[in-house]
Amino acid sequence: MMRKTKRHKRVHAIATAGVAALVTLALPGCTAASDEVRAPSPTAPTAPGATGTTTAPAAAPTPPAPSPTYALSTAPRTIPAVREHEPARGPGWKPAPGARVVVAQDDTAALADEARLLAGELGLAYGESAAPRAGDVELSVEGSGKPESYTLTVKDGRVRINGPDEAGVFYGTRTLKQAVRAAGSAPEGTVRDGPAKPQRGLNLDIARKHFTPDWIKGRLREMADLKLNQLGLHFSDDQAFRIQSDSHPEIVSTPHLTKAQVRDITALASRLHITVVPEIDSPGHLGAVLRAHPDLQLRDVGGKAVKGAVDISNPASAKLIDDLLREYRPLFPGGAWHLGADEYQALVVRDPQASFPQLARAAQQRYGPSARVQDLATGWLNDRAAVVRPSGKALKAWNDGFFAGGVTSAAKDIQVEYWTGKEIGARPPLEYLREGRKLVNLNDEYLYYVLGEPNQFTYPTGRRIYEQWTPLVLRGTTPVPASYDGQILGGRLAVWADLSGAQTQDQVAAGIRMPLAALSQKVWDARTPQLPWTDFQALAGRL
Repeated sequence: MMRKTKRHKRVHAIATAGVAALVTLALPGCTAASDEVRAPSPTAPTAPGATGTTTAPAAAPTPPAPSPTYALSTAPRTIPAVREHEPARGPGWKPAPGARVVVAQDDTAALADEARLLAGELGLAYGESAAPRAGDVELSVEGSGKPESYTLTVKDGRVRINGPDEAGVFYGTRTLKQAVRAAGSAPEGTVRDGPAKPQRGLNLDIARKHFTPDWIKGRLREMADLKLNQLGLHFSDDQAFRIQSDSHPEIVSTPHLTKAQVRDITALASRLHITVVPEIDSPGHLGAVLRAHPDLQLRDVGGKAVKGAVDISNPASAKLIDDLLREYRPLFPGGAWHLGADEYQALVVRDPQASFPQLARAAQQRYGPSARVQDLATGWLNDRAAVVRPSGKALKAWNDGFFAGGVTSAAKDIQVEYWTGKEIGARPPLEYLREGRKLVNLNDEYLYYVLGEPNQFTYPTGRRIYEQWTPLVLRGTTPVPASYDGQILGGRLAVWADLSGAQTQDQVAAGIRMPLAALSQKVWDARTPQLPWTDFQALAGRL
């Protein structure tokens, strides 16, 4: 069983600016706009030549109404919650007729997508290179700070969002959108915000279950509002290979995504500041490839085929996989690539050297007489990394593809995607951390949504993630020491389609909604959330 087993929505909002009304009292025979009041003259002798009337002195001017008073503001309600809010007194901000989202001329090229999206969502106009005026939202890239951070200021009837990069400004627009949706207005004051972890997202198995392009794009929009920034696409496995290939069309399953559909998905992801991370898992989980290339099948000493495993002693196996890596590198312009490397079945038997003598011989020929099969598998991983590395993409592999005690070791720049400590050969997370490796958390105890719940998996709940899990909880329910926090890059919720027919696409979307929201909170800010779960759940319903 496989373990892992720049958008347009209109939102109305309300927040008020207090308006003082001037009231004028009208006396009989006078108009409300009079500057003086005429009244009958008191009885008195009339001087010779006098007209018999007198003019009353001008009335004291009506005092202005007192300025409205406001309670000190509270932080906007958002998911994930903002990390810091400086309260202030004032009316806040709401979308109003004539209001715009404006971008300074120097930032137009960088922030046009973000501005147009927000304008569409809030029913505002877009003012390109326009000077901000009352009621507007102004976006700008400026200042210093950590990547993806931002400052959002509501003051004088205007909103200003700035950050050191485009992603930070984008996340500021997500906060404004959510604040308006949740409460009708954005509160007066200043938000200073940014993520605790740089990698935050969803992993999706599209190999064993075909998900339509529209469904995937729907998840991207959902992720963007939650400030999640990675979508992993596992598109090759034993059951199917789900993306069009020109180099090896014989391995492609039906249905599948065309390259044009993939480009559409990655283009939307880029506008939403999400990196799509492709995964061609090897040298295991290649059953779909092997159906077209049975000559590459790994067989044991008795001639028995090993499910999903290619013979890594055969140079033709490496050539085919490298063809695919080179073909798909430009299709996925994002900055990361997943190499797989998990569950190679030659390494889950009691004595790999005896069971697979051809692999043992190849290991010794390459790495010396003390080399073992695990060294050949490590060499396979390093060789595939060398094919992708010139693209500049960050490299990833599953934790059970990293082995201890060999004569060779996995390249230090490959990030460990930690999902399990249960598999044969899988080591506790502390062993990887002590080696100085960087880890991404996909703990199968909390973050694995396995269709059909086979092998004692149960569907994760948002509440359990929200109340119990943090990025430090890499295996089981016990956190690693906080001193290793800097090596843990973040986490992803993983959908695995082991029993693909167990749920429809819509059921999967509904099932992962709250777990994804809870995850977003915990990778944005690993501190204990301030809202109790029931309030968090109710807020998610409003947003």
